[in-house]
Amino acid sequence: MNVTLITGASAGIGEAAAHEFAARQHNLLLVARSEQKLTALCTALKNKYRIEAQYIVADLSQPGAPQAIFEACRQKGLEVQLLINNAGIGSSGEFYKNDLSAELSMLQLNISSLVALTHLFLPAMIQRRKGDIINVASLAAYFPSPYMAAYSASKAFVKSFSLSLCEECKPYGVQVMLFSPGLTISNFMNTPANDNAWGKALVERANTQTSEQVAHEMAAAWEKHKTLHISGRKNRLMLKIGSLVPHSFAASSFAKAKRKRVNFSI
Repeated sequence: MNVTLITGASAGIGEAAAHEFAARQHNLLLVARSEQKLTALCTALKNKYRIEAQYIVADLSQPGAPQAIFEACRQKGLEVQLLINNAGIGSSGEFYKNDLSAELSMLQLNISSLVALTHLFLPAMIQRRKGDIINVASLAAYFPSPYMAAYSASKAFVKSFSLSLCEECKPYGVQVMLFSPGLTISNFMNTPANDNAWGKALVERANTQTSEQVAHEMAAAWEKHKTLHISGRKNRLMLKIGSLVPHSFAASSFAKAKRKRVNFSI
């Protein structure tokens, strides 16, 4: 059976994307850590959209998870025609104070697992001369973000990797799209690594979209065969203006603004 595989599917953008693609009559394979949430979501999707929805419980912050997902697909006889690498987490604060194991776990999830899943599922797409991959980055991929140093660097990797891979895959008829949402109303900021003064400084007065708005833009951009899409008109405008500013100046400005908001002093 042909399926669309969505990682980080139990909440936020991933859950909203599951509804968007189910509405487009995609059979789904959902990946997340919470079996309870995945079970309920699959049942709801089947009943509402009359599609097939299956799940695999996996923690993509663990190195062996991508291979386990790939093997489970083979055992289930599933052919992944669209891979949506959506799973990701962030962290906020002074890098030297952040928990090192948490930072490395974030890099495993945001970078290594995305690369591994892409590497595992891409050969079959190339052989079929058909397939699609959507890699979810962030606005933070486009400029340095002090007090989110490791997170913004991880998304910059996703940006460079995806745009490069897009060109490699074109001769084989495989589409790779880089999709970059801005700040989204979800549980992204409600994690121990983000729920602090620095995280709150990031979201203060920030432009936001709902998960449903972001997922709708993702699906619409994919249907138009885009290779790059920034979610949100205001976000696209901000990046156009920001592209005129040197990265060093942007980093300095962001750092000063965040320090002011948290009343930082040493």
